[in-house]
Amino acid sequence: MTTNPLANKHITLAVTGGIAAYKACELVRLFVKAGAVVQVVMTEAAARFVGPLTFETLSGRPVALDLFSGKMPHLALTREKTDLLLVAPASANILAKAAQGIADDLVSTLIAGRNCPLAVAPAMNDKMWTNAPNQRNIALLKQDGVHIFGPACGELACGVSGSGRMLEPQQLMACARRVLTPQILAGKKVLVTAGPTYEPIDPVRGITNLSSGKQGYAVAQAAFEAGADVELVSGPTGLRAPYGVKLVKTDTALSMKAAVDKAAPQADIFISVAAVADWHVRAPSSQKIKKASLQGSQPMIALEENPDILAETAKANKRLYCVGFAAETQNVESYAREKLNRKGLSLVVGNNAGFALGADVNSVVFVTKNASVAFEGISKQEVACRLINAIACDLGLCKGENL
Repeated sequence: MTTNPLANKHITLAVTGGIAAYKACELVRLFVKAGAVVQVVMTEAAARFVGPLTFETLSGRPVALDLFSGKMPHLALTREKTDLLLVAPASANILAKAAQGIADDLVSTLIAGRNCPLAVAPAMNDKMWTNAPNQRNIALLKQDGVHIFGPACGELACGVSGSGRMLEPQQLMACARRVLTPQILAGKKVLVTAGPTYEPIDPVRGITNLSSGKQGYAVAQAAFEAGADVELVSGPTGLRAPYGVKLVKTDTALSMKAAVDKAAPQADIFISVAAVADWHVRAPSSQKIKKASLQGSQPMIALEENPDILAETAKANKRLYCVGFAAETQNVESYAREKLNRKGLSLVVGNNAGFALGADVNSVVFVTKNASVAFEGISKQEVACRLINAIACDLGLCKGENL
């Protein structure tokens, strides 16, 4: 499994008429930044919303506009190496043409003659989206294996709120990455925990830790891109869940355990990345503890041990492939191996807490019963992709070397 499925990929982005065409500019920028080669194709209507020069500047390539330019661009484009044809925004008009095989302009002719996967990102008024003929066209496209990205529900250009809003560029990127990533976890249900827990002392104070949740969210994203059905149980973070991932928000260790207990029996793989507090306050105050009321004495806070979510989940669900994270400040590999054996896990990722907490990079060691392998100073996204690949290989779901 590649750590960047967009690197060196050739993507043809077809832009059709609609106010959402402005989002396609940012999408091109993100694709190029990720290392993809982007060829933009526009309809005449799209050029009324965004000028071709904008896309030429962002992509570094001339924009194709005219079916009758004398150079037969639709044939030239289909002969080029293309890994994905993405129509964004995709109007009701182009969806109807694609579903019925109509080819009367450059974009529709390119769709009809393509030799690569096709994805569409619908963008239209909610009444147009729910219109029966449009839904029949969507059903036909799905039957033909076309990837449908969205749409979202939200504020539309006409001023109302409803379904039909094109996905945001970052969301479309996630969808494209999934299409271009080997689906080594297709059909699998993956449960991930991420972030810290928060154990209240009173309504305004609590015990927590410095976990940002970045590594757990990256693992959830990588599992989604690999084709899994992903549920992410998260403690308090400032992060958005990856597109396509079911997010369950929790705060305390007890609430996180309840969410895990509910989801684990249906899961195939459990990846416990969350930094769960070892203790909670036995009797948190229902009112703010006032310093004056203590009359100079220290507050007495009695702690009670939290359940071991990972160990108890592994014990209760014998068929579950369980992965743990060990955030240590010393002897990372030896402590990770001890955790692997003590909790009966399949794999443990050890990392240096002082180096990784809150950062965008990580240094880790993957530890199994028979082997270990270390990765120094790599992004948390790369850690996540390598972890998903290691899990899939260990389960015999892909070709590759186990640890």
